[in-house]
Amino acid sequence: MLREAQVNARRENGGRLIRKILIANRGEIAVRIVRACQEANIESVAIYAEPDRHALHVKKAAEAYSVGQDPLAGYLNAHRIVNLAVSTGCDALHPGYGFLSENPQLAHICERRGIRFIGPPAEVIRRMGNKIEARRLMQSAGVPVVPGSEENLTGIDEAITLASKMGYPVMLKATSGGGGRGIRRCNHEAELRKNYDRVLSEATKAFGSADIFLEKCVDRPRHIEVQILADNHGNTIHLFERDCSIQRRHQKLIEIAPSPQLDDEQREKLGQWAIKAAEAAGYVNAGTVEFLMTEDGDFYFMEMNTRLQVEHTVTESITGVDIVGEQIRIADGQPLRFAQSEIQRRGYAMQFRINAEDPKNDFLPSFGRITRYFAPGGPGVRTDAAMYSGYTIPPYYDSMCAKITVWALEWDELINRARRALHDTGVYGVKTTIPYYLAVLDAEEFRAACFNTSFVEDHPELVNYKASRPTRELAAVIAATIANNAGY
Repeated sequence: MLREAQVNARRENGGRLIRKILIANRGEIAVRIVRACQEANIESVAIYAEPDRHALHVKKAAEAYSVGQDPLAGYLNAHRIVNLAVSTGCDALHPGYGFLSENPQLAHICERRGIRFIGPPAEVIRRMGNKIEARRLMQSAGVPVVPGSEENLTGIDEAITLASKMGYPVMLKATSGGGGRGIRRCNHEAELRKNYDRVLSEATKAFGSADIFLEKCVDRPRHIEVQILADNHGNTIHLFERDCSIQRRHQKLIEIAPSPQLDDEQREKLGQWAIKAAEAAGYVNAGTVEFLMTEDGDFYFMEMNTRLQVEHTVTESITGVDIVGEQIRIADGQPLRFAQSEIQRRGYAMQFRINAEDPKNDFLPSFGRITRYFAPGGPGVRTDAAMYSGYTIPPYYDSMCAKITVWALEWDELINRARRALHDTGVYGVKTTIPYYLAVLDAEEFRAACFNTSFVEDHPELVNYKASRPTRELAAVIAATIANNAGY
């Protein structure tokens, strides 16, 4: 009877089961998902905490509902969010990234309540979120992993014994960690002793688990990740790789696709390993397999992100595949539309995370009101933003307020187009990372496509960019002052 009902529902809805999606997130990713829903003729439902009442995703969604006054609690209450999805007649829920996107509880509740979770099954999220279990699974699939502890550490004494065998430096990591949190590098025993309790505390506070493990530190690696898509019909493909080596304190700043540091043989090897990893995990929907590349060109599995990535836009730019649209189709039970041989890459793409931060002041957050905002345009330029003129960036969330993605056929052309796009972008009222990115683009090593995860710390001089205001910004400030004095 259920199958018959589903078939009838598909017929009535143009072949789809999903007609309405609740977006369990905020900011630019919520706006991105609303757009995907609009293109698929699917209704979208936004949620918002009180500080987001006037947010862009609330304005753009077909419906929007409050999840309370608290700026964080509403976005983290899985039961309340799924109840809202049920009560508003939603067929599916998209978790975006951050918040509950990698929380197996949300996926489990959706499954139990008959709401399609636009992501992998709850058990897959749990399994891949446990770094020790994920390492074992990758080893069984023949995917190389970084040497490290086979089980969670039982105490500092075991950590010291293992570190002495592996050799320093080593990395202490939260077993349930992610997003660059719960990680500490230890160059010698004294640092290991100093950091052990810190990582325990970070793991407990951030992930609700005190489990930690030890890995050999891969010094000055490239951070390369592979985007995969898998459906419920046994099909798994990869969409090539991204280079996420430009990062600060394990937080990505600039992402590039494909990596200008790989050759075709390395690219093919990584793609096959990513597919093996996904198949071993029983993966369904969109995911990312992350690797570290050594200075000698060896690769090691690092982790698998069981969600949409911030940087998915660069992959979309070089392949033409709408990853969010494919996520929805997969959750709807439809097979992948592409075979691996049909996935072609063209040119290069680069994404800049436009953060409301002051790079000259140790990247201190710069929350406040956007007095003027001008998005860049022109050939090969895409903007994903959550801000608009007059919008106030709340201090409760991540400082990212926009993403600028630039595409070009050649690497040198990409850098020049990126410089032009960043110069075209106007964000007034708060400080942003745009001037810093312009300095990065002018750095000789970056232009030569020769960089690793130590690039930012190796180039502290890049924050010494000129802070003078361009003429157009001064004009905007003068105009705003005149308007305020006139009582407009």
